[in-house]
Amino acid sequence: MLQYRKRDRRASRSQEDRRETLRGDMLGSVVVGVGIAGSVRIRDLLAPLSSSAAEKLTVKGFVSRRTLPEQHGVQQISIEEALSRNDIQVAFVCTENSSHEEHIRQFLNAGKHVCVEYPMALSYSSAADLWDLAQQKGLVLHEEHIELFTPDYKQLKKDIAGKQLEEGSLHFTGGSLKPDFGFPSFSGIARLTWLVDLFGELTVKEATLVEDEERKYMKLTAHFLTKDQKPLTWIEERGVGMGRAKHIHLRFDSCTLTELPAGQREPVGLFMQDLVLFGRKLQGEVPTEELQAEQSRILHCLQLAENIQQFCRSTAA
Repeated sequence: MLQYRKRDRRASRSQEDRRETLRGDMLGSVVVGVGIAGSVRIRDLLAPLSSSAAEKLTVKGFVSRRTLPEQHGVQQISIEEALSRNDIQVAFVCTENSSHEEHIRQFLNAGKHVCVEYPMALSYSSAADLWDLAQQKGLVLHEEHIELFTPDYKQLKKDIAGKQLEEGSLHFTGGSLKPDFGFPSFSGIARLTWLVDLFGELTVKEATLVEDEERKYMKLTAHFLTKDQKPLTWIEERGVGMGRAKHIHLRFDSCTLTELPAGQREPVGLFMQDLVLFGRKLQGEVPTEELQAEQSRILHCLQLAENIQQFCRSTAA
């Protein structure tokens, strides 16, 4: 079992004190990066879910490498201004994966809470250091995982509750990615999160990566064992024109699932659900046990992603 860094009591106390001062206050926010995720963050901050913790957040500006016009009426500001302004207490980091770590560190050191799109870093040790820094500063560091809010995932989790896994596989396909998204086990960590959230801590037994740079094609295959020594396989396959889809084959002691359940579509969007969760953390409404379990899951997934990367590199050498 992986051992994660324990929260320092003084850091924990500092965090609680800081949250106490946040309750009831409006928190100014900046969105860093205005691609698809960043644009959605701005939209949701401007029209938060009524009577939710998201209403405590207000957007003060956005940061982009490009010079852009107003986004939904929100003005562009520089990264230096975002870091120094006293009326900005929260940063939403929505840039390419390779720059997440740098931006998180900048904003934490400036005393800002951070919500970042997954993965927060491209190595386990970097992510653990960032979490340590957040705890030392008494700040909230939240990694978005909207894949856990999707209707098909929520229904799948309900359907398999109490069943004993015998073997399984999850095969994801999608379009090709730019190099700054990181190694496939990191860029595809949402699928890894599904498997860990459903079946608990895993051990990597083998992993291979097939790449064709000319065709912009890659196929990552990782084999795991659960704590009960049951085999699980994750395949991440990407290429130009490949449709985005998830294929499952999960054999249990009582049944076999070969298709994802449809699930009930919800009126609240995925990013808004994540925004509400982040807002609840800022208001100190999420129990400590839940926060620690989430941190352990995220760090375990990042450790698995790093182990997969090491396996692939060793087999390619």
